[in-house]
Amino acid sequence: MGMIEEKLKNVPRKPGVYLLKDGEGRVLYVGKAKALRDRLRSHFRAGRGEDRKHRLMMARVADFETIVTDSEVEALILEANVVKERRPRYNVNLKDDKSYPYIRVTDEPYPRVFVTRRVVRDDSGYFGPYTDVGSMRQLMAAVRRIFPVRTCQLRITDETIRQKKHKVCLNYHIGRCSGPCEGLVSEAEYRETVEQVVAFIQGKSDRLVREMEGRMQELAQQKRYEEAAVLRDRIRSVDTFQSKQKVVDDVLVDRDIVTIAVEGGDACGMVFNVRDGKITNRQHFYLGGVEGVAEDDILSSFVKQYYLRTDYVPAEIYLPFALSESQEVETWLSRKREKSVNLVVPKRGRKTRLMAMCSKNVRLLLEELQIQKSKAEDWLAPSVRALQKDLRLEKPPRRIEAFDVSNIAGKDAVASLVVFENGKPKKGAYRKYRIRGVEGIDDFRMMAEAVERRMSWLLEEGETLPDLILVDGGKGQLSAALGVLRRLSVSDQAVVGLAKRLEEVYVPGIADPQTLPKSSASLRLLQRVRDEAHRFAVAYHRTLRKKRTISSELDTIPGVGAKRRNALLKAFGSVEGIRKASVEEIARVEGMNKSAAERVVEALRRREEAVPESVEDGD
Repeated sequence: MGMIEEKLKNVPRKPGVYLLKDGEGRVLYVGKAKALRDRLRSHFRAGRGEDRKHRLMMARVADFETIVTDSEVEALILEANVVKERRPRYNVNLKDDKSYPYIRVTDEPYPRVFVTRRVVRDDSGYFGPYTDVGSMRQLMAAVRRIFPVRTCQLRITDETIRQKKHKVCLNYHIGRCSGPCEGLVSEAEYRETVEQVVAFIQGKSDRLVREMEGRMQELAQQKRYEEAAVLRDRIRSVDTFQSKQKVVDDVLVDRDIVTIAVEGGDACGMVFNVRDGKITNRQHFYLGGVEGVAEDDILSSFVKQYYLRTDYVPAEIYLPFALSESQEVETWLSRKREKSVNLVVPKRGRKTRLMAMCSKNVRLLLEELQIQKSKAEDWLAPSVRALQKDLRLEKPPRRIEAFDVSNIAGKDAVASLVVFENGKPKKGAYRKYRIRGVEGIDDFRMMAEAVERRMSWLLEEGETLPDLILVDGGKGQLSAALGVLRRLSVSDQAVVGLAKRLEEVYVPGIADPQTLPKSSASLRLLQRVRDEAHRFAVAYHRTLRKKRTISSELDTIPGVGAKRRNALLKAFGSVEGIRKASVEEIARVEGMNKSAAERVVEALRRREEAVPESVEDGD
C-alpha cells in the first residue's frame, strides 16, 4: 500500500481515465473522473462503503494507471474504448458482442455488400450489429432481390475491365447484378445503386422512394422507358418490404429507443431503431458485471458501449430516465454524428407509450434469459448424476476441481488446477501454480501447497467452493489434501483421489480403495478430469523447463555472456533455431565471431540429447 500512497501523491487533479490492476497486471476495472486524484483516493480509502463487490475488487488491486485527458468528454470516450478492448471483470460489459453479425459495404470502386462477423477498421461502412439474425437475413434477401449489386469477391478496377480479366456470371443474366466486372455499368451509376442500398439498410425507405420516383420521372421524360420500368419495379419492391414495418410516428425523424431491464445479477439492454417513423430493427444485448451496480450506471455503460460499436447515430435517443452524465454523452454523440444529438426522456403521450412498449419487450427478454438459465442449472449430465450415486455424495458434483503436480527430481515443480462444470471443462477457470514452499521431491507437500493456495483464495474472495475436489494420486495425496481442508475449517468439503495404476478411487474415511466398473460413466468422468489436470500440469512444467534450459545451455558455453546470448536468441528465436544454424550464420550475429560460433555449435551438439522428456507427477 506504501507504493500506492506514493503514486497517489503524484496523480493530478485533472480529468482522465484510471485502470485498477491486480498483481499480475490484469486490468480489473476502468473508470473515468473529473479529478483523477480525488476519485482514486476514494477507491483506496479504508472503509469506503459496504459494497461487497467493491471490497472484493479492492482486495485484489495491487497497482493503478492513469491517462490524463483534456476534457471530461474525452475521458468518457477513452473509458468506453478501454472497457470494450480490455473487458475488465468489474465493469459492466456487453456479452458476446463479437458474435453478432454486421452488414458491410466495402470501400472499393465497385463496392460489395455482405454479412460479416469480423469488423475491420478500414473505410468500409458497417451496419449493425444485428442481434436478431433472422430479420437481418430477411433484410439481405430483400437487398439481393431489389438492388443489382455484385456478390462476388473479384477485384474490379478500370484496369481489370480494360484487360477483360473477368466475365459476367449467372447473377447478371437473371438481373441480380449490373455487370461491373465487364464495365456494363459505369462506376457513378453503380455507386448510386449502392447509396440506395445503404439508405434501404438504414431504414430510410420513404426518402429512398421519393428519390427513385423523381429519377423515374426524369427517365420517362427522356423516353428511357426500360430504365424507368426497372426503377418502377424497384420502388414497388421497397414499398412491399416497408409495408411490413410497424409505423410508430407520423414525423419522419430518425431516433433510437434505448432501455434496460435489471434483475439481480442479470441485465438486458435493448435498442429499437426508428427510421422515417417506422421500427426497422430491434437489437438486444445481455450485460455482464451488473451485480451491485446502480441502474443509472448500467444504462450509461450500455449507451456508451452500444454507440461505440455502431456507425450511425440518430438525431434523438429516447431513454427511460436521465443519465447523470447526459451532457457529456450528448456532446460525444454529437461529435460522432457531426450534428446535434438529443437525449430525451419521454414524459407524456405517444412517446411514453412507445417507451413502455420497449420496456415491456426488454423485460420479457430478461425473463426468458432467466428461465433458460434456470433450466440449464436444473439439467444434470448423466455422468455427473452417476458419479454422485457411485461415490454416495450428498449433492451432485456439478463443479469438480482437480489438482496434479509435475516435476523432475524436484526441479521446476508445478501444480495444475482444472475445472469441470456439469461434466465439461471450463478452460477459462484453469489455474497453474509454481511450487514455492517445497524443496526436493515431496509430491504430498506439493499437492498440499496447491490445494491450500486455491482453497484459501476461494475463501478470501467469498467464492463458491467446488462440489468435489479430485486429487491425482492415491492415499498419500488424498491425506495431504484432507490436512489442508482441516486447517482451513472446511472439513465437510467432498474430496477423492484417483490413482493411475489400477484406476482406484480413494475416499476419506474408507481404508481400502474403491473400484468403479471400468465401463461406468462415473469412472470415465473422473478419468477425463484427472487426465486433463495431468496434461495441463505437464504442459506448464515443460514450458518452465524450456525457459530454464535455454538460459543454462547458452550460459555455460565459454565466451557466451548475457549480451551474446540475447543476440543469438533474437536472431534465431530459440536454442533449437541456434542448433540448426551453421557456424557461418552464427558468426554473422552481432557480437559473435567464428571461434565463438564454433564453440556454440560444438556445445549444443554435445547436449542435444541431454534433456529427458519424461516428467514425474504426483502418482
